[in-house]
Amino acid sequence: MNFDLNEGMAVLERTPDVLERLLLGLPTAWLTSNEGQDTWSPFDVVGHLITGEETDWMARLHIILAQGEERRFARFDRFRQLERDKGRSLEELLAEFRRLRERNLQELRTLRLTEEQLRLTGEHPTFGTVTAEHLLSTWVAHDLGHLGQIARVMAKQYREAVGPWQEFLPILHR
Repeated sequence: MNFDLNEGMAVLERTPDVLERLLLGLPTAWLTSNEGQDTWSPFDVVGHLITGEETDWMARLHIILAQGEERRFARFDRFRQLERDKGRSLEELLAEFRRLRERNLQELRTLRLTEEQLRLTGEHPTFGTVTAEHLLSTWVAHDLGHLGQIARVMAKQYREAVGPWQEFLPILHR
């Protein structure tokens, strides 16, 4: 599938709803369990998504669109949420994520990006030259990847409980 901004935004605008429907009201054990040492819980993933809304997607898009002398992106702190979100509730995080996502998507709509703008480039600290289209495509895939991660982490909490059905549940072995 080739990138289409409107189709990508259709996914991005649904992520807050998906997270809220999946996570709100669940017992704490579902929200704080992970896959082991140095892995993230659903709570941690939501915090990570907030960091992306604050410092990644739109910030980097603006660097690309400005086409100034300095087009190198700042490094993204993938673990910022682990300290920042201590003592916060999932409800707070989901509300903040929704607010930030709605703001970012509204801003993205107002930009009315052209095909030429989608081909403009910036410099990623690891990957080198990337286009606006790469960035926006990654935003969509990033959301979907983390939704899948949350589902996987949650499913693995019942790995032993499902008994012999493990054989038919590949999500429990990834």
